[in-house]
Amino acid sequence: MSTLLIAPIVIPFVTGVFSILARRVLRLQRVVTMAGMTALLAVAIMLLSLVWRDGIQVVQVGGWPAPVGITFVADLFSAIMVTLAALMGITVVTFSLVNIDRQPVAVAYYPLVCFLLMGVCGAFLTGDIFNLYVWFEVLLISSFVMLGLGGEHDQLQGTLKYVMINLVASTIFLTALGMLYGTVGTLNMADIAVQLREVAQPGIVMALAMLLLVAFGIKSAVFPFYFWLPASYHTPPASVSGIFSGLLTKVGIYALIRTYTLFFNGDVVNVGFTHHTVLLLIAGATMLVGIFGAISQMEMRRILSFNIVSHIGFMVMGLAIFTVEAMTGTVFYIMHHVVVMTNLFLIAGMVRWLRGTTDLKRLGGLLQTNPLVSASFLVAGLALAGIPPLSGFWAKLVLITSGFDAQQFLIVAISLFVSLLTLFSVIKIWSNGFWGSPPERVYHPRNYSRRERIWHLVPIAVLTLITVLIGLSAEPVYTLAQATANQLMNPALYISAVLGS
Repeated sequence: MSTLLIAPIVIPFVTGVFSILARRVLRLQRVVTMAGMTALLAVAIMLLSLVWRDGIQVVQVGGWPAPVGITFVADLFSAIMVTLAALMGITVVTFSLVNIDRQPVAVAYYPLVCFLLMGVCGAFLTGDIFNLYVWFEVLLISSFVMLGLGGEHDQLQGTLKYVMINLVASTIFLTALGMLYGTVGTLNMADIAVQLREVAQPGIVMALAMLLLVAFGIKSAVFPFYFWLPASYHTPPASVSGIFSGLLTKVGIYALIRTYTLFFNGDVVNVGFTHHTVLLLIAGATMLVGIFGAISQMEMRRILSFNIVSHIGFMVMGLAIFTVEAMTGTVFYIMHHVVVMTNLFLIAGMVRWLRGTTDLKRLGGLLQTNPLVSASFLVAGLALAGIPPLSGFWAKLVLITSGFDAQQFLIVAISLFVSLLTLFSVIKIWSNGFWGSPPERVYHPRNYSRRERIWHLVPIAVLTLITVLIGLSAEPVYTLAQATANQLMNPALYISAVLGS
C-alpha cells in the first residue's frame, strides 16, 4: 500500500531522469516518457480503486509517526485528482508526439512534463502544508520553463507575468505558513485542524484564512487575481497550453478546498463569514469577468483562456455554499472541466497546425475540411456551456440545485447567465472558425502526413469520448463525487486516518 501511495510521485521523477539521459535520442525519449505516463495512469487508477474500497490511505515516511514525520495521504479527492493528472499527462504527451517533436525545444519538453506531473501529484498527496508549498514550487519551476519554450516575444511576455504573479502568491503562502506554525506549532495538516480548535483569538484564524485565500486564489486565477492567465496561456505550444489548462489552476483549487474544508470547517473553527460571503462574492465576480473577457475576444485560445477563469468561479461557488451537495457539484465540475478544457486547447492546437492561426477572422470552413476535429470541438464546447446530456450539464445542475437549496439565489442567477454567455462564446468560435467556407488561402503545414494527423486526433477523440460517457453515465460519477464530498465535509475522517483515533 505504501508503495502505491508514493508511486505517483516516484514514477514521473524516474521517468524525467531517464528522459534527460535519453536526450540525444529523441525517439528513445518519447518511448521512455510514454511508458512512464502509462505506468502513472495505471498506478493512479489502482490507488483510486484502493481508496474507494478501503478508505483513506496514509503513509508515514521513514516510520516517524504523525505529526512529527512526513505524511502522504490519499483520500477520494486526492486520488481523483491524481488520476485526472495522469490521464491528462498521457493524452497531452501523445498529442506532443507531433506537436512538439518538430521543434528544437522537444529535448527539454519531455523531462519538464514529467517533473511538472511529479509536483502536481505531490501537491495532491502531501499531508504536510509546508510540503504542499514545496510541491507547488516544483511544479511552478517546471511550468516557468515550459511556458517560455521557444523564446518567442509573446511567450516571454506571458512568462514574465506568470512568473511575477506566482512569486507573489508563493511569498504570501510562505508568510501564511510562518503565521500558522507560530500559532499552532505544527505543519501536519491533520494536526493543524486539531490545534486550530484551541486557538482563542478568532482574528488570527481569520487572518490565516484570508492569507491562504489570497495565495491559493492567485494560483487558481480567481477574481481579482485572474489577469495573468489569459495573458499567458495562449502563448506556448498547444501541448503546454493543454496540460496547463487542465491541471495548474486545479492545483490551486484543490489547495483551497483542502484547507477550507479541513482547517476552517465549522466543526473546527467558525469562519462562516469567509465561506458564505467572501467566497460567494469571489465566485460570482470570477464567473462574470471571465465570461465578459471571453466574449470580447476574436482569438480562439484567448477565448478559451478567459473561459478557464470564468468556470473556476463555478468550482468556488460550491465551496462557498459549503454543503455536501454543493461540494458534490464542485468535485463533479472539476472532473468535467479538466477533461473538457484540456481537449479544447488540444483542438485549438490542431486548428493552428491545420490553418497556421487561431485568429477567428482568418479561419472558416473547418467543418468542410476537417469534420472530426469540428465534431470534437462541438461536443467539448457544448459540454463547457452545460448543454444536456453532456458532462457540464450534470455538474452545473448539481451546483444550481444546491444553490437553490441554500437560498443563494443571486449566485444561481449569475451562474445561469454565465452559462448562456459561455454558449455564446462557443457559438462565436463555431460560426467563425468551423462554419462557412474556407478562406481563399488555406495554410497547410509541410509534410503533415496521415500518421501525424492520427496522432493528433487520438487524444482528442479519447477526451471527447470521456466527455460523452460522463454525460451519458452521470450516476456513477455523481456517486463518486458525493462520496468525495462526504469525506471533505467530515474532516474527522481525515484527522483520524492520519493521527489515529
